[in-house]
Amino acid sequence: MGELKSLNKYLFKYKFRLLWGVLFIGLSNWFTIYPAQIFRDAIDIVVDNLNTYQLFKGSSMSDQIFKNFTSSFIVVAVILIAIALIKGVFTFFMRYTIIMMSRFIEYDLKNEIYNHYQALDVSFYKNNSTGDIMNRIGDDVSKVRMYLGPSIMYIVNLIVLFILIIWTMFSINAKLSIYVLAPLPVMSLIIYFVSIKIGMKSEKVQGQLSKVFSHTQEAFSGVRVIKSYNKTSDIIAGFDSEAKQYMDDSMSLVKTESLFHPVILFLPVLSTLLTIYVGGIAVMNNEITFGNIAEFVIYINLLTWPVASLGWVTSLIQRAKASMKRINEFLETEPAITNNTNEPFDLVGEVEFKSVSFTYPESGTVALKDINFKIKKGQSLAIVGKTGSGKSTVVQLLSRMYDSTAGEVLIDGKNIKHINLHDLRRQSAIVPQETFLFSDTIGNNISFGTAGKDAATEKHQVIEAAKKAVIHDNISKFPEQYETLVGERGITLSGGQKQRISIARALIKDPEMLIFDDCLSAVDTSTEEQILKNLNESLKGKTSILISHRISTIKHCDEIIVLDNGGIAERGNHDSLVKNNGIYADFYQKQKLSE
Repeated sequence: MGELKSLNKYLFKYKFRLLWGVLFIGLSNWFTIYPAQIFRDAIDIVVDNLNTYQLFKGSSMSDQIFKNFTSSFIVVAVILIAIALIKGVFTFFMRYTIIMMSRFIEYDLKNEIYNHYQALDVSFYKNNSTGDIMNRIGDDVSKVRMYLGPSIMYIVNLIVLFILIIWTMFSINAKLSIYVLAPLPVMSLIIYFVSIKIGMKSEKVQGQLSKVFSHTQEAFSGVRVIKSYNKTSDIIAGFDSEAKQYMDDSMSLVKTESLFHPVILFLPVLSTLLTIYVGGIAVMNNEITFGNIAEFVIYINLLTWPVASLGWVTSLIQRAKASMKRINEFLETEPAITNNTNEPFDLVGEVEFKSVSFTYPESGTVALKDINFKIKKGQSLAIVGKTGSGKSTVVQLLSRMYDSTAGEVLIDGKNIKHINLHDLRRQSAIVPQETFLFSDTIGNNISFGTAGKDAATEKHQVIEAAKKAVIHDNISKFPEQYETLVGERGITLSGGQKQRISIARALIKDPEMLIFDDCLSAVDTSTEEQILKNLNESLKGKTSILISHRISTIKHCDEIIVLDNGGIAERGNHDSLVKNNGIYADFYQKQKLSE
């Protein structure tokens, strides 16, 4: 139960619901066993009436004895119906309180996991597949809820029922009770050993299910690539292989559980036989009555379902344990990037890299080596270089998706690690290389960073930002215009349209620092010139960093840095770098020839 201990905080949070549930379990079980005592008395009355009737058979008293028997039977029937109704009411409240508690905890647990996901850094998402992440907040949490609801309810129900029944049985006849309960130690050993096996197999099943989810998610996200390379049959075969493995693991678990149930069900039958045999001898010795034997048989039958459910409950607990172990693996993952201060921070826009080096923790790839540069407020810096030279790494360090391995990244003279991270990201904007759009309207995608503004102001700003990004005319031609729904990840739009919407999303924030990471690669030359012209006006007085492969995009910047193999190979403005006849000049000449 070690992994499930982390759920105790939720049980404590909803302790009053749980305590009410335990109370209703106790009341329900009391009204469950009480009819057995009525049956005992009823059988004894029947036996006594039959004996009396035989003695007075043929006399005038026989009719009166029959009438008394009939009236007693009616009274017993009415009492039993009343008790059944009362028991039904308490059973309803028992299930309502405990099952509802499990739903509340499920809600809280999903929120805790989701909030923790949001706090984790980029490395976490690079090291874990989306399918596995989704499985842990979905299917794994559902299995944990089954422990918090049905499992706890049935365990408490069994404990309370056992206490009430054993106490009642021993108060009637201790010797008979011992014989009846003799099979229980055997059952306990079986449950112990089989539950270990179920737990191991459950963990294997959940791990394989994550692989199935990951394969499915990747197939759906990359459907265009799959179809263009005509790999549909290969993807189907891969899914079939993963699904078959999941089926085999699940069938192995089902077989173990299936063998468990018949054994558990056999033990109460053995107890019933012992009750009839030993109880019959006790009746012949005048130690108990016929009614006591019937009472004991009823008690055993009352224990049959809770005892039989032990196998099912054990399976639920083991599955929940396996799932909670997987959930805890993520919940115990500490984010590498944390907000180290809540002190308010107003961004001015001065940026400095002092001897910055960086190595990616996931792969060990050295991305930057001893980088030094400084940008004053209102200045523009361009970064160019070959693929893999470290350009995008600079962006990731500026937005503090990663922390530098060595050296310091300074914002307005302060180490970025000691700045309020929320304020930094709120007052800066990044247009990433890989454009991501949400499955929402175009308007909502553009206004993503403007929460809290009134609808009229927001709509006006959305249109202005779209005009600056030269996407307004395209949007206006759509039937629903800004209310047009884009598909998942913006699949219904072209690459250029997605990039321009992403630029509009950054401009609408009106930040003090803007970073453009090769965000015009899918835009044609004439549209690029329009966007750059609009950006020059929007970026006045603001710090900007532009990363691009196109010289035309960055030649107007105050300073240009050329990265090569993680280090600064050249720096200067456009004219000076062209005169140097170095890497930059080579890029420039090749692009002129291409044009």
